[in-house]
Amino acid sequence: MTAAQRAVETIQREMTIFARRARASAGRMHPELSLVSYTLLGHLEESGGCRATDLAAHYALDKSTVSRQVAALERARLIERRLDPEDHRVQVLHLTGAGEEILAQVTRSRRAAFRERLADWPEEDLTRFAAYLERYNASAPDPGPVD
Repeated sequence: MTAAQRAVETIQREMTIFARRARASAGRMHPELSLVSYTLLGHLEESGGCRATDLAAHYALDKSTVSRQVAALERARLIERRLDPEDHRVQVLHLTGAGEEILAQVTRSRRAAFRERLADWPEEDLTRFAAYLERYNASAPDPGPVD
């Protein structure tokens, strides 16, 4: 195995560990919500609201998966449906005040955790790591919607 192949294996292993920690961390921050729920809340905040079908397409998730997540978020009163002002046949999902607060709490907690874990990294390492992550994510193909 070449050095590059070993590096790719290490990257894959470490990213898997990172993903597991992210899921576990989400559960500790708000036990009733999954990492997917937090991700959907974040998207709704960034987009200013969208349709459930738009969420499914954006994340390449099955519509039934998004429907279950949306229903759970509605039951928790973190999101609400509103009629689209331009097309009253369409319902748009929006964060409620409680949803905004939960998301803000999670964001603060995650930022604090990252700052703590990266506190002793030199600035040039942080800058390089950030650039590598951006480059990696920019190279990912868009999987398109999954039905």
